[in-house]
Amino acid sequence: MSVPETGARPEKDVDGGVQQATVLASYGRQFWLRSDAGTELSAVTRGRHADVVAGDRVDWLGLGSGQAVIERVLPRSNLLRRSDAHRSKALAANLDQAAVVISGEPLFSEELLLRVLIAAEREGIDCLLLATKADIPGAMEGIEARLAVYESLGYPVIRLASKAHPQAALDRLMPILAAKSTLLLGQSGMGKSTLVNLLVPGADLRTQEISQALQTGRHTTTFTRAFELEHGGWLIDSPGFQVFGLAHLSVSEIEHGLREFAPLLGHCRYHNCSHRHEPHCAIRTALDEGRIDVRRHTLYQQLRDESERS
Repeated sequence: MSVPETGARPEKDVDGGVQQATVLASYGRQFWLRSDAGTELSAVTRGRHADVVAGDRVDWLGLGSGQAVIERVLPRSNLLRRSDAHRSKALAANLDQAAVVISGEPLFSEELLLRVLIAAEREGIDCLLLATKADIPGAMEGIEARLAVYESLGYPVIRLASKAHPQAALDRLMPILAAKSTLLLGQSGMGKSTLVNLLVPGADLRTQEISQALQTGRHTTTFTRAFELEHGGWLIDSPGFQVFGLAHLSVSEIEHGLREFAPLLGHCRYHNCSHRHEPHCAIRTALDEGRIDVRRHTLYQQLRDESERS
């Protein structure tokens, strides 16, 4: 995701042919773009086409007075989305990484975390975990055993006390985020908003400006928007969620999204092994030997049941 110069101003008038831009925010059929020239403008799509998300690169034509029409979405390197049986929700595109905010107070849902990680693995998006509220007594101790499981699988875990030690949090995060496009995700209450305001001074004001431009009114926290970081890179903030469906993934894709499962797949006696009770199951053997975490295996079975019912 290219990073234009900072200090962009809304574009007042546009003429000429097709140009390119990065999508900073989307709400319904309204979009906010940063052109490659460094100016910003609102845009719509032609017809009913609205499959445009933050992080997309697009071709656009100017309509004048800071307005534009998106002609097409350029090829994506990846697209993170969630889905249920009835609809699919695209979150962001062309990501270098996703940062999932979790906490021990309130306790994060490991099922939701697993769903996010599987969806990201499917798209080849690196993930890291931001464990917040480390200064709250007992909050970190209660989840350390689970954090150790994810560290053993190769997921970086960053422990933060953003409110108590904001500068330490900044010093820890900025080198990880610099020059990259990072999607920030998390359940409500995990401390994601605190992180955004720490990493992007004036984020609330900027969100209000984009909200007014997109005419979203009071719904200022219900759309995904990209913020340019001071030292380069993009932070794409998404609304907190309480569900994260994987209806767009097959059972095989879910299995391959579990890092500890992937090298064992294809080594079971039966090609359609459910990894529950079949003899000579490579996954069950690894589970019995302690090479696969019991909690993650149980959650996998829940996801498999859900996928087979859909």
